[in-house]
Amino acid sequence: MPRRLLVDAAPLRTSPAFRRYWIGSGLSAIGTQMTLFAVTYQVFTLTGSSLAVGAVGLCSAVPAIALGMLAGSIGDAVDRRKLVLVTSAVLAVVSGLFAVQAFLDLRQLWLLYVLTVVEALVVSINVPARRTFTPRLLPAALLPAGAALNMMTMHLSNTVGPLLAGLVAAVGGLKACYLIDAISFGAALYGVFRLPPMPPEGTLAKPGMKAVVAAVGFIGGSSVLTGAVLADLFAMVLGAPFALFPAVNAALFGGGPETLGLLNAAPAIGGVLGSALSGPVGHVSRQGRAMLLAGVGWAVTLIGFGVSTALWLSVALLVVGGACDVISVVFRTTMLQVATPDRYRSRIGAAEYVVGFGGSQLGNFRAGAIASLTTPGLSAVIGGLSTIAGAVLLWRKLPGFAAYRAPSADE
Repeated sequence: MPRRLLVDAAPLRTSPAFRRYWIGSGLSAIGTQMTLFAVTYQVFTLTGSSLAVGAVGLCSAVPAIALGMLAGSIGDAVDRRKLVLVTSAVLAVVSGLFAVQAFLDLRQLWLLYVLTVVEALVVSINVPARRTFTPRLLPAALLPAGAALNMMTMHLSNTVGPLLAGLVAAVGGLKACYLIDAISFGAALYGVFRLPPMPPEGTLAKPGMKAVVAAVGFIGGSSVLTGAVLADLFAMVLGAPFALFPAVNAALFGGGPETLGLLNAAPAIGGVLGSALSGPVGHVSRQGRAMLLAGVGWAVTLIGFGVSTALWLSVALLVVGGACDVISVVFRTTMLQVATPDRYRSRIGAAEYVVGFGGSQLGNFRAGAIASLTTPGLSAVIGGLSTIAGAVLLWRKLPGFAAYRAPSADE
């Protein structure tokens, strides 16, 4: 395979700090995905309801949407490295509490929801601050490669995490999944601890609504930033299918944790492949148009998943969809990082988090709600068709975004 097709590993060679952070974050992310799998499976086991599983997404989405931008303003006012260290330690404690409730076999749905809300509140502070690290550790020319590497490790964790969680749950129960996550935070803490100080550059923004309004105005003043945010929002809110997996697994594939782990891992496998073969991404100039086309590819695979009744075909479609999604996110991340000055980066990172994470969790709730009224397959089809309609709308209403060209290396 020609080397130009493979992900550019130059950021790992040129920046030891980025390399340590990348490895530590990846190891911790595997544990996080194991907890997400365990919560989803535990809720479905207790209730047998796709709506209840979708409500897990709602518990994560509401704090992210309500407080994400405000939390991002904190990251633009303090040393982001210290902020991430504190919030990562708190997240390790929350993972420990998930493990405790499993070891005690409390079987309380409300407790799972409460812990999910608390976790989402802390993550809404942690993630936007984390997203400021890469532009500080790498030169602008390596940002597309850095974004692809970050997406590869995220999707690799999304692949390994559910698969490992399915095996661990089958052997040691869900409590073992939660415990592994709590331990894995040690890797994340080490990677961040070795970073240099990360205070914001330029004039510090005082945390609060004024800083949030300024960031929203900054996004709204650029058709490129507005289009990048809305394209991802439409793809997630209208298309996210993950809450459907337990019901589809139960109805078509036997309902075991191993096959559920495979379904959860399939989009991430595609994400790993898409990231690993992302070499040409850095040479694409029309990034807005490419992001929209990748979103349409994601939507088409959702429609196919909705009508599939074979495990191999469902997994294959989800793999292709995951590859399309990761390419879309690499373009979105690159456009946002290039167009955003450092003093805004935590708040713009918060907007990206609200859209990417909060939007996907809202999409999961939407998918679960529609499935409870119709069928899981029809819910996936409706989501795919709606996502295509959203992409067409953006293409027509924001021509500046679709026509955007990335600056050349010498600009």
